[in-house]
Amino acid sequence: MSKSNVVNLPEWTRVGSEDKKQRQALGTRIIAWGQKQRYIQLITAKKWMLLLSFMGFLLGRAMILDELSPFAVAYFAVIVFMRRDSILPVAGAIIAGSLFTPFPGALVTTAELIIFFLVYRGLESFERIDLSYAPLMVFVSSFMVGLFKIVLGPSLSWYPFMMTTLDALLGFVLTLVFIQALPLLTYKQKSRSLRNEEVLCLIILLASVMTGLVGWTLNGLSLEHILSRYLILLFAMAGGAPLGAAVGVVTGLILSLADISAIYQMSLLAFSGMLAGMMQGGRKGAVSIGMLLGSTILSVYFTGPGDMMASTWETCAAVVLFLITPKAMISAIAKYVPGTSDHSRSQHEYARRVRDLTAERVTQFSQVFQQLSSSFGQIPRAGEVGKSDREMEDFMNTVTEGACAGCIRRTHCWDAKFYQTYRYMTDMMTTVEESPDITAAQLPPEWSRICGKTGEVLEVMKGQYDLYQHDMRWKRQIYDSRQFVAEQLSGVSQVMEDLAKEIKREGQAMYRQEAQIREALEKLGLSIHGIEILSLDPGRVEIEVVHAYNRGFDECRKMIAPLLSDILDENIAVMSETAVHPREGLSMVTFGSAKAFEVNTGVAVVSKGGDMLSGDSFSTVELGNGTFAVSISDGMGNGERARMESSAALGMLEKLLQSGMDEKLAVKSVNSILLLRSPDEFYATVDMALIDQYSAQTTFMKIASAPSFIRRGSEVIPITSSNLPIGIIKDIDVDLISMQLRPGDILIMMTDGIYDAPGYAVNKEIWMKRMIQELEGDDPQDLADSLLEKVIRYQGNEILDDMTIVVSRLDHFHPEWSSLHMPGIGRMERPRTVS
Repeated sequence: MSKSNVVNLPEWTRVGSEDKKQRQALGTRIIAWGQKQRYIQLITAKKWMLLLSFMGFLLGRAMILDELSPFAVAYFAVIVFMRRDSILPVAGAIIAGSLFTPFPGALVTTAELIIFFLVYRGLESFERIDLSYAPLMVFVSSFMVGLFKIVLGPSLSWYPFMMTTLDALLGFVLTLVFIQALPLLTYKQKSRSLRNEEVLCLIILLASVMTGLVGWTLNGLSLEHILSRYLILLFAMAGGAPLGAAVGVVTGLILSLADISAIYQMSLLAFSGMLAGMMQGGRKGAVSIGMLLGSTILSVYFTGPGDMMASTWETCAAVVLFLITPKAMISAIAKYVPGTSDHSRSQHEYARRVRDLTAERVTQFSQVFQQLSSSFGQIPRAGEVGKSDREMEDFMNTVTEGACAGCIRRTHCWDAKFYQTYRYMTDMMTTVEESPDITAAQLPPEWSRICGKTGEVLEVMKGQYDLYQHDMRWKRQIYDSRQFVAEQLSGVSQVMEDLAKEIKREGQAMYRQEAQIREALEKLGLSIHGIEILSLDPGRVEIEVVHAYNRGFDECRKMIAPLLSDILDENIAVMSETAVHPREGLSMVTFGSAKAFEVNTGVAVVSKGGDMLSGDSFSTVELGNGTFAVSISDGMGNGERARMESSAALGMLEKLLQSGMDEKLAVKSVNSILLLRSPDEFYATVDMALIDQYSAQTTFMKIASAPSFIRRGSEVIPITSSNLPIGIIKDIDVDLISMQLRPGDILIMMTDGIYDAPGYAVNKEIWMKRMIQELEGDDPQDLADSLLEKVIRYQGNEILDDMTIVVSRLDHFHPEWSSLHMPGIGRMERPRTVS
């Protein structure tokens, strides 16, 4: 079913669309006005450079314990490697920020930047520069400047040396952090989820930037406290309690290192972030209330009344910033945080776009193959090859040059009596074509009166006719090869077109149905991690469920499948199980429509004369889409060569049918392959039954095979056809016989070694019917063994040919577990199709 003819019925009607359109129009007008202002255009063009420079200014001012400043050189190093277009403005901003640090902070920072840049240019000149060297280069630059500062200091002691080493190590670590975090801000991500390490590095970078605000106040309110709470509100709204608490811990830790008197901020921000994240479901208002409660409660314990009011006002300022923050900004953050609904929606949207693009490309390739097939098919028919006037003219000219070149009467024959001579030559060519071994004495006497060199003309024409036949043989072989290629290209085109339709069908979103299944399974107490519905077509249901399984309980077959059977009102079975995360105990289970019928088979085989290797081959295999194939092939002769040909014919035919190719085209393809791969005449019969296990509709493909029989109670129904085996001629007729089987029917297929056993003196069909009616029981294997034994006994215990019998019985499928009904869970409404 293609995606274009599927209609999902909505649960509700969206309101307020007019207001939304008005807001979008207003936003469009504002953007258009902004694009006309030159200074706004300049800011828009240089936005990333301005942002990086502002971050560099704050990182240049940031310090730890009022002594260490590892942020500046680490940040500058990452900018040098990743954003070379912003080196000068960022370096200037870092130095400007360092002017606000105690002396000689600005000099130390400037020296570190210069030394790092000189080391970078030196390595670049030797072509040994690489991003992996950046942390070590930062360590060397910072340690050399610190060591030089110690040497110039008043005295040498272990404390300055230890602090210098610590500063260099922090720069090394921060460089690794900024390498992970900076691309997340400056490069557009292509719909992927961030790893936990990347989220942590981004938080550390933002907290480090806020460290540069330490000491700055606005009306008595600390700027770093306001922005840290604002950052926590953003991430708590985007990622919930875990992310909010993590941001609070990291931000509080870094701020407490910058200002040791604010050590309590770590626990205050962590608790506030967790409480705000827990209120995520209530939107911005509830998250803001959670932040206010968390910060106020802990401020009572850690600070006095005055500081508590200041902390409360700082939280209120952060809440105001949070409330005016556009929703799109929060959604943009949530898209990259694993586990959020926005991230799941983004992944579904990305997967849908990939599906649509893949389906479109596959359709284009299908059209290309179809066009190639049409191009190869636009050639003359095999019977018309060589019949053109030009080829006839060339043939006559060659004969004339060979027989009439030295004749003294050439001018008389071809100039004076052209039409008589031409008719004489064409009549002789027709005679040679009808009787290639004709002699001059057998020619009509009047020809001798027309031409005095009739015998020589005849010999030349016979020689040229042999060459002509040889050319025609090669042309026909080329024609056959091109026709085979055209048919194959057409088959591939059809398979690819079906694949494109399947991809589009699987891309159909069914969120409401997935939510209904999740609700029902969670009511059973199961831990469901993911549900994806691939198809809800009756008889073609396919659902993937990722759940936490308990070893030995088999919830899939005992609980989930019966519950799905009740919801969908059809039998559902487990198709496959795959361990996704064995350590976490997660398994992905694929559920599909249980087949309405099942096929049980039995086989009996014996070789001619009791040899080990039979020339017959048989196969029973699932072709996919609920089709079960039972097939027999009889190769020409006996022994290994016959076995190879019959098994090759069956194997190729099954693979082509599994790929989705049409039955007749698949048979013609196998026939062409057998013709082209062997110059010898070697054929094989094919007898195949394709049983639909959902409807019991059966298609029989019989190619020069012995009749098959269906035993239905006391009645025996023959299935016959008359055509040539595959591998003999190019144009083969394929008889497709359709029949509706019933539960309890027994299908008996056999090779000619069984069917021809009574000889020509007996009506074989009546004889075989009587033999089948005399069989007792309904077990397929017992029936196959009994029938083979009866045939061998009838021949006097002699095995005159390879004998193979395949017996198949069709039965209703009975599920192991009955359906499970949950109160309050109704039937699922499937997507409806429209014509």
